[in-house]
Amino acid sequence: MTLDMVRDMRKTSEQVIQERLAALEPAPGVYLMKDAQGRVIYVGKASSLRQRLRSYFSSHSSMDAKTRELVSQIADFEVIRTDTPTEALILENELIKRYRPRFNIMLRDDKTYPFIRITNEPFPRVIATRRIVRDGSRYFGPYPSAGAVHRTLDLLKRLFPYRACDIEITGTASRACLYYHIGRCAGPCIGAVSQEEYRGIIDNVVLFLEGRAEAVVARLQAAMEEAAERLEFERAARIRDELRAIQHVLQQQKIVTGTDESFDVLAVAQSAGGDACVQIGFVRNGKLLGSEHYLMVGARIDDPPGAILTSFVQQYYAQASTVPPELVLQHPLDDGETIAAWLAARRDGPVRLTVPDDGFRRELVEMIAKSAVQNLEQHRVRWLNDEQRTTLALEELADALGMDRLPRRIECFDVSQLQGTNVVASMVVFEHGKPKKSDYRKFQIKTVEGQDDYAALREAVLRRYRRALSAEQTEAWQALPDLVLIDGGKGQLSAAREALVELGLDLPIAALAKEHEELYIPDQSEPIVLPRDSQALFLVQRVRDEAHRFAVTFHRARRTRSTIRSLLDEIPGIGPRRRRELLRRFGSVEGIRQASIEEIAAVPGISRALAERIKKELDEARAPR
Repeated sequence: MTLDMVRDMRKTSEQVIQERLAALEPAPGVYLMKDAQGRVIYVGKASSLRQRLRSYFSSHSSMDAKTRELVSQIADFEVIRTDTPTEALILENELIKRYRPRFNIMLRDDKTYPFIRITNEPFPRVIATRRIVRDGSRYFGPYPSAGAVHRTLDLLKRLFPYRACDIEITGTASRACLYYHIGRCAGPCIGAVSQEEYRGIIDNVVLFLEGRAEAVVARLQAAMEEAAERLEFERAARIRDELRAIQHVLQQQKIVTGTDESFDVLAVAQSAGGDACVQIGFVRNGKLLGSEHYLMVGARIDDPPGAILTSFVQQYYAQASTVPPELVLQHPLDDGETIAAWLAARRDGPVRLTVPDDGFRRELVEMIAKSAVQNLEQHRVRWLNDEQRTTLALEELADALGMDRLPRRIECFDVSQLQGTNVVASMVVFEHGKPKKSDYRKFQIKTVEGQDDYAALREAVLRRYRRALSAEQTEAWQALPDLVLIDGGKGQLSAAREALVELGLDLPIAALAKEHEELYIPDQSEPIVLPRDSQALFLVQRVRDEAHRFAVTFHRARRTRSTIRSLLDEIPGIGPRRRRELLRRFGSVEGIRQASIEEIAAVPGISRALAERIKKELDEARAPR
């Protein structure tokens, strides 16, 4: 063994990595990060492998939490050179599918997304499939679920009389099936239509799936007129019925542009726990045909929304049957030029990536973004209603907090205010992982002046559990929780605990801090960090978010009432009784402002002179709505 070999053996792993980094070329490619067991934990692409990989092993101070966690687990890496950044992007997609690394953001169960397949047969079938076969068949999708595919197929079957069977078509069958007799199949099995006529039906299906339904209408209109000219009135009537059904569907589609533009609209929603949902809307020939949502796995709370959209675009359009000429995005994509070039190659034509700031495209993005938020929340609610998962979440939470029993009843507190005004607190209750809204409580903070969340929280906790100790209270007030959860950090935890100690109550208590989703418990300086995919974390976030929503809603209502009261009270001659009568008659300050002087004067106790004064004062005030 030479001296050089001995020196090499003494080198630290960090020195070896630095030498390997120095040996890398500034060329495009893909890199695979591996942990100590040799498992691939992250796959990435780079225009310059040397520059990208060096960034992982430089200063950690500028890294986000997810990247720091990734770097802490890297024991080795591997690189694969490519000739172009586009080739690196394609290879990255393939390797992510192969290894499914836990630090990559991925489409949930992307391997099983279904498609609609139009088979390559003399008399094609229109069927659902999860496997793409390169046999000349045409595919449309992917769809987010089998249910979405079957709903589309049900619509197509009502509109177009293609065959639903899988028998060999010879045209000599002795009798047709029920679909033929109810007008849902053209009957190629008995020779009722020729192969050319049947192909025309399938061509209409293709046009409809491509969003070109107007072309279908034009073709059917021409076919109906031709049948009528030939005195084939039965056939003309059948085509007329198909035409009406398609026109009915078209009337339900929302026209969003005055042109024949086609593009996809993409927006993302993220939950406090890092879950993410991408919603994609399909605009074809100026009409919004619909939208679908896709859940993403591996996303973290600190992942930029643009990074999530980038991962979705790469994975979705790698398997999509068609690529539109434009993607309208809520956020810019990472490495957008490379992705645009890759999409253009897949489409065999240019693809624009746009992030609109205003106009109807921006309005579309905002509409699709609202759908993404709603669908993500629906997913979270369905998750919570799964009894097994909820029980597991409670067990994980009890274990993390060192509790000797499951926190079957959780009471969570939050404070809401605006610059020290209308300070309120909320308490929400979850039993067995589900909200129990009958036990929710609101608190108008009475003893605290100015902005002091700690004191406000202390007052709310004191009032809640003081009533629990009273024998005169209802069963809901007397029920004690298995866990008190506070929205906040160490300060809020300390204030709430002081209130419990003052009352002589020894209840398990924890605080959930928003910034890093860390749990704090008494007498422990370091926070408890639940795994990002922990079901316990999902549960406490849901409880905390509900407390925040309830507090904010109450605060807004209080602020609105306060605004109304102050505006009317500033008008000479308006006391509590007249204010009450005015609001009963007109509903709000804005309703009073829009009323005529005669209508205001008709309110009991309001003279015409006072009505004129009210009208003048409110018009001059122009209070915010």
